[in-house]
Amino acid sequence: MINDIAKVLLTREQLKEKTKELGKIISQDYKGKKLMVICVLKGGVMFTTDLIREITLPVELDFMAISSYGAATSTSGVVRILKDLETDVEGKDILIVEDIIDSGLTLKYLKELLISRGPKSVKICTILNKPARRQENVHVDYIGFDIPDEFVVGYGLDYAEKYRNLPFVGILKPEIYMNKN
Repeated sequence: MINDIAKVLLTREQLKEKTKELGKIISQDYKGKKLMVICVLKGGVMFTTDLIREITLPVELDFMAISSYGAATSTSGVVRILKDLETDVEGKDILIVEDIIDSGLTLKYLKELLISRGPKSVKICTILNKPARRQENVHVDYIGFDIPDEFVVGYGLDYAEKYRNLPFVGILKPEIYMNKN
C-alpha cells in the first residue's frame, strides 16, 4: 500500500495533535449540554474514535452510513442512507463527525435530514476540508485541516475500500485510480 502513495500529506502526529486540539474546543463549547456525536461511516470511524477520547464530557455515540460515491472518485450527487441512526436525536445537541468534506452535497443533505428530526442543535466537525471542490455552501463548525484538491487516502479514507488503515493521510498516485476497468 505504501508504494501507492505519492506523498504523505498529514502525519500520524499531525492528526493526533489536531484531534486533541479539536477535542478541547468541543469540550468547552458543549459544556453543560447533552452531546450526541454522529459518526459518518465508514471513513469517519478513525477520526471519531480518536476525537471522542479527547472530549472530556459525557458523549452519546451513534453511526450513519451514507453513500454518494460508490466506487467512484467523485460524488454522483445522489445521497443514499445505507444505515440510519439507532437513537432519537430530538432535543439533543448533535455533532456530525466526518472524515472529509469536499463537494458538501452529502453533508448538506445529512444536516437537513437531522434538523428535520428535531434536535436542539446540529454542528459539523471534519478532520479534512477540501474547499476547492465545494458545490454546496455548508457551514463547517470544526475543521482540522484545509487540504488541496488531491485524491487522499488513509486515516479512514479509502479508494475502493482499500487504504483506510494507513495511519496517515496520503495522496494516492493517479495511476492507481485512473484508467481502471
